[in-house]
Formats: sequence, structure tokens, C-alpha cells
Amino acid sequence: MWAEGSIKVQNSIFHYWVKHYEEPSEDYGIDGGRISKLMLKRNGEIAYSYDRGLDIAPTDKAAETALAILMKEYN
Repeated sequence: MWAEGSIKVQNSIFHYWVKHYEEPSEDYGIDGGRISKLMLKRNGEIAYSYDRGLDIAPTDKAAETALAILMKEYN
């Protein structure tokens, strides 16, 4: 299932796309969890990307916080 939305962290607004499943995946999920794809963008720039493996690590502390919030909700 896909989810899309925006999240505000400090002074940053991130737009996100998350593909998540009901069951976790040791092979493809973030930390063996339910999220197989996740992208965070801020001002049109990618701040984090995971597509069945890490593509772009969080670019700063705000991106790390946004990722943690989404992990809690979807993973």
C-alpha cells in the first residue's frame, strides 16, 4: 500500500512517499520491517531515499527526525 503526505519537522516541510505492507520483510524492509520504499523530499531535493535498500542516507538531523516519525507510523 502506498501512502503520501507532508510532515513538518522544525523549520522544514518534507513531502514523503511510503510503500508499506502488512507483513515485515527481512530482505526488503527497512530494518526488516514493513516499509520497502520511502522517499523524503524538501524543497524538491531528496533528503532520504530507500528503495529495497538504502539509496540516500538522511541528509541532516531534520531528515533523520522525519524518518523516525514515519518509521514509527508505518514500519
